[in-house]
Amino acid sequence: MSLVAFESVAIGYAEHLVQQQLTFDIAIGEVCCLLGANGCGKTTLIRSLLGHLPLLGGDILLQQRSISAWSQRELAKWLAYVPQAHDGPFAFSVLDMVLMGRSAHLSVFASPSQQERQQALALLEQLGIAHLAQRLYPSLSGGERQLVLIARALQQQPQLLIMDEPAASLDFGHQIGLLEQVRQLKQAGMTVLMSTHHPLHARAIADRVVLMSPQTGVQQGTAAEMLTGQRLAALYKVREADIRHHLGIDG
Repeated sequence: MSLVAFESVAIGYAEHLVQQQLTFDIAIGEVCCLLGANGCGKTTLIRSLLGHLPLLGGDILLQQRSISAWSQRELAKWLAYVPQAHDGPFAFSVLDMVLMGRSAHLSVFASPSQQERQQALALLEQLGIAHLAQRLYPSLSGGERQLVLIARALQQQPQLLIMDEPAASLDFGHQIGLLEQVRQLKQAGMTVLMSTHHPLHARAIADRVVLMSPQTGVQQGTAAEMLTGQRLAALYKVREADIRHHLGIDG
C-alpha cells in the first residue's frame, strides 16, 4: 500500500518550471532512494512534498489525501525532514536541538517531558554523539551537525523520514553508520525517502530507486533494475565504461 503517491506532479517556482508529469509512489515501510544530477529538482520535489512549495500541477497524496489539505502542524506529525547540514542562527545546545523534534506534538506552552529528554539522549547515544549533548550546535563540524539533525527528525517519531543527501557531510565511518541506521528504521517499520548522490548507498539499502532527470522525468524500479551502468551513464552524462569501472555496477 502506498503511503505517498505523486500523480502527474509539476514542481518549480512562480516563473520557473523545474519538472512536470512526475508519477511514482512510496510504499509503506520501504526505503526509496532518489537519484539525479545537480539541478534536476530533487530538493524542489522534497520541498513540495513537505508543503513548503505549492505544486504547479498534479497532486501529491499522503495517506490518499491531497497534501494541500494537510496543515503544516498535521504534516509535522507524519513527516520528518533531515536537510543538508546548515549553520544554525541560534546557539542552542545539541540536546535542545533534538528536543525541538517534539514541538509538533506539544501544546504552545508545554515543555518536553523527562521521558522525551531520555529519548533524545538515547537517540544521541544510538548515533554515537551522546558526548556532544551539551555542546552548542554552531560549534559542531558539518558531519556532527548532520547527525544532530537526524536525531532531531527521529525524535519527531514520523511515519515518513525524508532525508536530503544526508551523507554529504559525513566521513566514511559515519556514512556506514547512517546506512545501518536506515536499515534499522526500516526494520522498525518506518518509511524512508532519501535523496543521494551515491548509487552504492542506494544499492545497499533501497527497496526501490527513483531516477530523476529533466529529459526523462522519473523512472522507478528496484535497485537492480535502476542502478545499471547504462541507466546511470545516461542520468549523469558520463561514459558507461566509467560507471562500471568506478562503481562496479554491471548492466
